[in-house]
Amino acid sequence: MSGSPVPSKMPFEPKVIAVTPLDTDQAKWIGLKKIQYIDQDGRKRVWESAERKTRGASGIDAVAILAILRSKTNAFPLSTVVIEQYRPAIDKFVIELPAGLIDKGETAEQAAIRELEEETGYKAEKVSESSPVVFSDPGMSNANMKLVVASIPMDDQLETPDSKLDVGEHIVKRVVPLDKLNTTLKEYDEKGYVVDARLSHLATGYDIAQRIGSGAFP
Repeated sequence: MSGSPVPSKMPFEPKVIAVTPLDTDQAKWIGLKKIQYIDQDGRKRVWESAERKTRGASGIDAVAILAILRSKTNAFPLSTVVIEQYRPAIDKFVIELPAGLIDKGETAEQAAIRELEEETGYKAEKVSESSPVVFSDPGMSNANMKLVVASIPMDDQLETPDSKLDVGEHIVKRVVPLDKLNTTLKEYDEKGYVVDARLSHLATGYDIAQRIGSGAFP
């Protein structure tokens, strides 16, 4: 991970030390499937796909959380929270929304409230919105998720509660004003971080919407 940034207060720099092929029957979390199908021309074709082995009865794999932090006195601008997390698959630190897998017996909304508090310390007052089930990379995987919008009002100044991370989790949270999210992600990119595509799309969409609203786009 040469040249990649390392968040402060980490005793060791995480890095990939070996990469080897993995048979699907040895994999705990992900499986490979060979799909045979008939296309629009009536031709038989084959597709390779990856899928999570953790999907429960809900049929939903994971949830991402867009936390909306608001001051009742306007002491700070409307903000959200992002996280910095090392991802071995790309050997980089990635900037993402808080997210996680849905546990057995949980709804996506319950998982979102739990994951948000664990990863950031923030307790959602309510779920403002919950998206339909969406797919992140359907050309490669059937992995799916929901986006849950969580409302976190504060009486006055910005509060920064401690995260409640599990053993082995190393996550750094950062509160970012929504109107500066896109610029902040570009700054992360310039520093050598990788920005999650879904967060990047969200920030770009928000930025374009603001510019359209002000008459400054295109």
